[in-house]
Amino acid sequence: MSWNPALDPHCPTGNEVDSIETLIIPRARDLGALEVRRALPAPKRQMVGPFIFFDQMGPAEFLPTKGLDVRPHPHIGLATISYLYRGRMHHRDSLGTDQWIEPGAVNWMVAGHGITHSERTDDATQRDPMPFFGIQTWVALPEGVEDAEARFEHAPADALPVIEGEGKTVRLILGDAYGARAPVQTPSEMFYADVQLAPGAGLPLPDNHEDRGIYVSEGSISVSSDDFEAGQMMVFRPGDKVSVHAGPAGARLMLLGGATLEGPRYIWWNFVASSRERIEDAKDAWRAGDWQNGRFHLPPGDDAEFIPLPDK
Repeated sequence: MSWNPALDPHCPTGNEVDSIETLIIPRARDLGALEVRRALPAPKRQMVGPFIFFDQMGPAEFLPTKGLDVRPHPHIGLATISYLYRGRMHHRDSLGTDQWIEPGAVNWMVAGHGITHSERTDDATQRDPMPFFGIQTWVALPEGVEDAEARFEHAPADALPVIEGEGKTVRLILGDAYGARAPVQTPSEMFYADVQLAPGAGLPLPDNHEDRGIYVSEGSISVSSDDFEAGQMMVFRPGDKVSVHAGPAGARLMLLGGATLEGPRYIWWNFVASSRERIEDAKDAWRAGDWQNGRFHLPPGDDAEFIPLPDK
């Protein structure tokens, strides 16, 4: 897609920087081969629009046979997207999906009433170290569809709208922004975009969504006179016109947000729901382990093991 005039930056003046409602510093966890930084849920913010979980994975370098090895585990009440900047990982789920996740592609798994999946870097042909860096996100489902049938959609990188020019490239992953719409079907109003900015380039936030946030993956940005480094998330007040400018090394950002849901969500382990009862029912079903006739099934081709229900 050619350059869109709607992306011409509006320059904040005066105290416009106060439009930042919440600044989130992610919590870091070392998983051995991989460091993960969790921005959502946070003490001051459970969600940004429908986005309820946001993890930065890496950057890291995986040695052959030493990468991701996430055994089959369940989800309810959410949709997941693992978006990669570098590297690749193998997704298998209980629908029978067998899909490699690669940079720039969309792999959209809607759990609904229940799904099981695994995530591994188990490519037997990998002989050299593999750089790995990406973002994993969960979107909470509206009440009317949180018990719907599970489904999976894949869109390759070249199927996504890309708006570029004047030192900025915006790849729209989900939803609508800047007059473009991503191809994957979403259950509520949202936007999610991968943005690369050259040094000094400016970008306005989409103004057609209620809730809006920015995560700085690489480099730095300024909002008015304040600077924000990689590993920080900013959530902005609804309705304010906000622009950001990249720092001297440029920046890579994830823009996210959309309409807020009907109410807060309960979140426990890999389950998201609008009621505690839904969480308890899912716990009972996973604990029972009836993979043939129960609520959850193991992924075909990856059914020799699974992650047990946590004690707490």
